[in-house]
Amino acid sequence: MGNTDKFEMIAKMYDTPERIQIAKVSSDAIRNYLVDAKSKNAIDFGCGTGLVGMNLLDDFNSMLFLDTSQNMINQIKQKISDFNIQNVDTLCFDFEKENLSDLHADYIFIAQVLLHIHDVEFVLSRLFDVLNEGGHLLIVDFNKNEKIVSDMVHNGFNQVELTDIMTKIGYRDIQSKTFYTGSKIFMGHDASMFILDSQK
Repeated sequence: MGNTDKFEMIAKMYDTPERIQIAKVSSDAIRNYLVDAKSKNAIDFGCGTGLVGMNLLDDFNSMLFLDTSQNMINQIKQKISDFNIQNVDTLCFDFEKENLSDLHADYIFIAQVLLHIHDVEFVLSRLFDVLNEGGHLLIVDFNKNEKIVSDMVHNGFNQVELTDIMTKIGYRDIQSKTFYTGSKIFMGHDASMFILDSQK
């Protein structure tokens, strides 16, 4: 995944009040789309230090925290140990480079991860393969923002274009909406965030 080296460096300082707040509104938005999830297993894909997934632990039967940064995973392992959390696992893995055929989940959520992924369609196809039949992929990310110019990240996403890509892959029942607007939350710019729910 893109920018892994950057995340390796900031892992220990990652949990700022701003990021904790964004993670809370993101996990609250995801929770609104969960159906009978108590018996289901989830993957927090590109989990970082697990800020979003940790908020949703009680909503699922089990959760896998997956990230390309070992230092981020180490931060999660510390939290799991500190709080004696059960029913969770961690995996350091890069979907853009390797294939993992024995991984399956009922729910996958990716919060502010897609903007770091170079080949969006490729990774969304991989995640489609990981989903169990009837499973859900939930995406939380920034709406396209022309003020952002970066060679590190996408400048957000157009919900209609993203829906078209996902429909082509095979996702169905796709619905999305803007749910949050914040000041200076995207590379120093005011920005809005959307949530997209899709099913296999």
